Order: sequence, then structure tokens, then C-alpha cells
Amino acid sequence: MPCSVVKSFLVSLSRRKPIEPDGEESTFNRCLTTLDLIALGVGSTLGAGVYVLSGEVARDTAGPSIIISFFIAALASIFAGLCYAEFGSRVPKTGSAYLYSYVTVGELLAFITGWNLLLSYVIGTSSVALAWSGTFDDLIGGVISKYFEENASMGLPGLAPYPDVFAAGLVLLLSGVLAFGVKESTNINKIFTAVNILVLLFVIISGFIKGNLSNWQISEEALINATAQFNNLSDTINVTSKYGIGGFFPYGFSGTLAGAATCFYAFVGFDCIATTGEEVKNPQKSVPVGIVASLLICFLAYFAVSAALTLMMPYYMLNEKSPLPVAFQYVGWGPAKYAVAVGSLCALSTSLLGSMFPMPRVLFAMARDGLLFHPLTKVTAKGSPAIATISSGIVAAIMALLFDLEALVEMMSIGTLFAYTLVAICILILRYQAAPSEDMDLQTKESNSKFGFLKPPSSPTSSTARRVTVLTISSVVCVVALCVTLTQAIDALVNVEAWSVVLVCIFSFILLLILIFIWIHPQNPIRATFMVPFLPVLPLLSTLINVYLMVQLGSATWVRYAIWMLIGLVIYFGYGIRYSVQRKRLRTDQTNIETVSSKTDMDIFKEERF
Repeated sequence: MPCSVVKSFLVSLSRRKPIEPDGEESTFNRCLTTLDLIALGVGSTLGAGVYVLSGEVARDTAGPSIIISFFIAALASIFAGLCYAEFGSRVPKTGSAYLYSYVTVGELLAFITGWNLLLSYVIGTSSVALAWSGTFDDLIGGVISKYFEENASMGLPGLAPYPDVFAAGLVLLLSGVLAFGVKESTNINKIFTAVNILVLLFVIISGFIKGNLSNWQISEEALINATAQFNNLSDTINVTSKYGIGGFFPYGFSGTLAGAATCFYAFVGFDCIATTGEEVKNPQKSVPVGIVASLLICFLAYFAVSAALTLMMPYYMLNEKSPLPVAFQYVGWGPAKYAVAVGSLCALSTSLLGSMFPMPRVLFAMARDGLLFHPLTKVTAKGSPAIATISSGIVAAIMALLFDLEALVEMMSIGTLFAYTLVAICILILRYQAAPSEDMDLQTKESNSKFGFLKPPSSPTSSTARRVTVLTISSVVCVVALCVTLTQAIDALVNVEAWSVVLVCIFSFILLLILIFIWIHPQNPIRATFMVPFLPVLPLLSTLINVYLMVQLGSATWVRYAIWMLIGLVIYFGYGIRYSVQRKRLRTDQTNIETVSSKTDMDIFKEERF
């Protein structure tokens, strides 16, 4: 009896949601076009990092080869983007990675994914609001910070030096705009994104006009002189360059790869497009095109801006905090800093909107499935999830107002990378699932003729699907082991110590075997408007990159993350598992289960005029 109870409990944790569940209808307004999605993706991804990150990475990590770093980072991001694009075409619903997990691997992992997404969105919103406030404060001479430091200083561990009322007010203001209507907020986003792109075009063209190729061919002697000058030394005897060895790869190709790991985070944000599935006129086409196009535009912008910056000024002279204004000052175009300031504020505005836009939609999707609290499902007459928008905005505003977010920003990376990883895994599992009709047709053949593990049938069955699922889980375990080894034994690998090399070779060989075993299995023949190419290589590569970046994060970050996950699991096991709508579907034979969509008339309330 206890065994059956445990088995029933475990099965309930892995229950999956149908792509088209009975009794569920969308309450959103389909009003967004492909252009809206591209603008949303570009605005969210191409934030203030384009104005700051290039200088920081070029000066200390990669030098002029930062353009190669951005190329590698874009390639890695495209792997994740393609997985999202396929799911967007197959599952045109609100919920992003949360929903993709729910229809593929089950309820518990779906909740964990959604909880991770909420973590990354709320911290992302708060940190961007603080950056907006800080940038504006710098432009007006630090008036805001001086006033609050003198009159409302906090000075407690974990809290900000002073309450940032401006940042909190900004979050609440944008929450109101988003709650008012999706079309209105995307129109505002398009305006800010257009201004940002125009400023970046000005930066790129100016850089190529005033740039000099000799800045990509700096000699080591010049760098030694610069190091001596930095250290106030009168001669260069026994002086070692602190800026690398010069040339296009001053820090070696390892520096370029290290730069790529940092630049990868510059492409985070495109996943907000995946939350708009029920608000797009033609989601099967627009969502994949929006994701791929926005990533391509962002790559071209990062690539061109970093090239222009390193051509305008020697990389070792770049300012880490304000590289573009200093570079324009260097070439004699000082007033251009005002254009850069306008572009930076517009980029921060679109990035803030991009962080806030998906948060209430994930909340809504989780509440609609019964895993979070039901009031979050209420929408306005224009189809905007108002209660979820205002609630998430208040939480983000409180965090921006009171907390020191520098220590929490790395937690945002865990949430995003975990979602990317699970989406890649889900693509592998989904593409090898058996179609119901085919599975029935092949069931008798399978029972009569036993095929070997290396000779699967020509079409997928439940048996081959289970094998691929087991192989996929094994590959993830192997990827984690490989990434931990590469991180913890890096010194031993550099010194070519036998034990470390053997471990890496073993894990790599096992991973290659698993990849081959997955590859020989038949894929589901059902076609989507967009499909990930090079299966199963591309999703596994995406998983490897994401897991490697996750294991680089510090232990303190993982402890904070564990606390956040504990809170989430308490909510799930205390509330979500009992009120799960899918649980009700499986427990009854009724087709009209009481869901949000069946109570549309009650939940849609009239929108107040502003």
C-alpha cells in the first residue's frame, strides 16, 4: 500500500499538460505583429550593455578580438534561440519555457522552470530600473543620490545605501502602462527601440569614419610603455605588459573565449518573445521569425559597435564604465556624448520594458494551470493580465527601492540558464515522441518482432521515445559531470595531469556515444513551421554551454538560489499540487473543467479610463 501511494505521488509530479487542453480558451487579444515581436526582442536584448560591455571586455579580457567573442556568444545564444523558436511554432501559448516544460516533461519541472523565470525577471527588472535611475542621476549631476544619502541613508547589510524612490516609481509607472494594454506598451517599445538603433548607427558610422586600423595592430612595446606610465615608472626595464601582448588577440585566444562567456549574457532577453504566443496574430510564423531576427540584429549591433569602439581608440585606454563618451572625446567629437546618453536611456527603457513584459504572463500561465494563486488570472477588457502585472511590478519596485541587487544579479543568470537548458532538453524529448496513431499501429509489430537497441524501427513508438528520454537524462548527467570537471580541474588540465585528462576524455566519449544512440532513433514525422536543425547535436551543445556557465557561478549564489527554490517548493507542495487544473482533468471524465477561460465573463472586468 505505501509503495502504491508513493508511486501515485511520483506519477502526479510528472503529469503533463496537453497542448490543446479541454475547456481552456485564450482570453488574450491577438493584436501583435512580427514587427512588434522583433522590436520587443531587440529592445529587451540590446540594453545598456551595448554602451558599457564592449569597453569592459575589450580592455581587460579580449582586446580587439572582442568582435570574435561576440560572434561566439551569438552562436551559443542562437542554439538556445532555435530551441525556443521551434517550441514557439509548436506550442503557440503564453508561458514560454514554463509551458514548454509542462507539455513535455511534467508538472514539477514545469513549476521549477516557471519559478526560475520569475526569479530572473524580477531581479532583471529591479536591476535595470536601478541602472536607469543611476544613469539619469549622473546626467543631472548626482542630485538624487546626494539628497537621499543625506536624508534617508539606510546603511544596513543587504540593503541599498539609500532607498531609490526614482527606480521604484519608474517600475510602478511602467507596470501601469503594461496593465493598460499590450498594443500600447509595444508601440512605446518600438519608439524607444528605433531611437536606440539610430544612436547605435551613428556610433558605428562615426567609429568607422574616425577609426584607425593601427589600433588593431598595437605592438607589445607600446603596451609595455603604457604599463610603465600607468605605474609611474621612469623606464621599462623588467616591466611586463598588463595589457597582453598586442595585436588582434592581445590576451590570446583563451582571452577571446573568456570574453565570449561574458558576452553571452548580452544576448539574454529574447525569450520574452516566447511569452506572447496568445497575443500574436500568427504565432506559428511570427514567434520563430521574431526570435531569430532579433538575435541576428543584436549580434550585428554588438559586433559593429565593438569594432567601431576598438578602431576609434586603443583598447587599453578604454574607459570601463563610459567607453563611448571617452572614445568620442579621444577622437575630438566630445558633444557626441549627449547622443550616447539619449541612446543609453532609450536602451535602458526598452530593456526595462522587456524584463517586465514576460513576468506577468508567466505568472498568469502558472495561475491559469492552478499552480499559483487564482486572482492572478484576471485580465482587462483589452486582454492584459492586469493583476499579475501590478503584483509583479510591486514586488520588483520594492526590491529596487530597498535592496542591494549587486549580490543577487548572478541569481538571475541561474534562472535564465536553467530555462534555456530545460527548453533544449524538452526539444530532444519532444522530437522523438511517438504520434498516437503510429504508436498504435506499431504496437503489435513491436510485440511480435523484437528489434535490437541498435536497430530501432523506422517510426517512433512509445518504447523508442522512452529510450531517448533515458538517453537524454543520461546525457545531462554526463554534461554536468564534464562541466564540473572542466571547472574544478582547470589547473590540472592546463598542466596536463593524467587523471584530469582521462576524466575529460571518458565523459566526452560517453557523451559522444549517447549522441550517436539518440541520432539513430526515429524522429516524430509531424512537421512544424520551424524546426531545430542538426538534431540531436544542437540541443546538446546548447545544454553544454548553459551548464558550463552555470557551474562557473559562486557558492554564495547557489546558496541564495537554494533558498529561493525552497520557497517555491513550499508553495507548490502547499498549494499548486492540490489545485492543479491538470490534476482535475485527470481525475474526472468531464470535458468542461472549471478553468480561467470558462469563467471569462466573470474575470474580465471593465478597464478604468486613465
